[in-house]
Amino acid sequence: MTRLNKFISHHSTYSRREADRAIQDGYVRINGEIVTNPATQVDEKNDEVYISGKKVSTVEKMTVIVYNKPRGELVTKKDPQGRRTIYDTLEKPYKHFIPVGRLDYATEGLLLLTDSPRVASVLMHSALERVYKVKIKGPVTEAMEEAMREGMHLEDASAGGHGKSDIEAMTFAPFYAFQVQKNRHDYSILKIAIGEGKNREIRRFFAHFGAEVADLKRLSYGGVELNNLPTGKTRFLSRSEYASLRDFIKEEEKKQ
Repeated sequence: MTRLNKFISHHSTYSRREADRAIQDGYVRINGEIVTNPATQVDEKNDEVYISGKKVSTVEKMTVIVYNKPRGELVTKKDPQGRRTIYDTLEKPYKHFIPVGRLDYATEGLLLLTDSPRVASVLMHSALERVYKVKIKGPVTEAMEEAMREGMHLEDASAGGHGKSDIEAMTFAPFYAFQVQKNRHDYSILKIAIGEGKNREIRRFFAHFGAEVADLKRLSYGGVELNNLPTGKTRFLSRSEYASLRDFIKEEEKKQ
């Protein structure tokens, strides 16, 4: 059994708040009866839910695209400062797509977008592997490597964060994996795999050790690879990527 507002937001383009409003305004029927309580329980297998006469289907119809985000674009609809956003570049059919998490202004690489709020929510709150290529100023130290292996907690994680960020303390889980590809006194290059997507997490991590992140690029997300996709271009998921994604979402929703 699932709450009615959650059922609608998972299986339609309605947000939870929009679902609440439609229910309270009398536009929703369960098995022919008008229901006005968003907390009403729905049997997903047997109940039929309609909004304004249109059936809410539990068969997921979704599109997911990969976008190779360039540096200098914000992952937001509009910027008060007038800076460029991903929606200035994305083609018209994808203007309403929802980004799965964010990449900051100076970060480039793989960004997933979808027309399904349900899919976006599940992926954003998952521990799927995210792989990045990182260039830092200075050498990779033993202390960095230990923190990548063991994780760490910082009461003050403001270094590396955005100047207007309210975040202070932050806990960094152990990295899934890391590989030091170049270790020099002036700069170093690493390939890292993490399972979280906290605000400027990688920049804050290395800033704690006095190392500024000079370049940051996401190479993959949950097994979906950037490969040779040109900067500023998009592609659809492959059939096998879609199959893996559907299986993952089913397993995640069983845990709820």
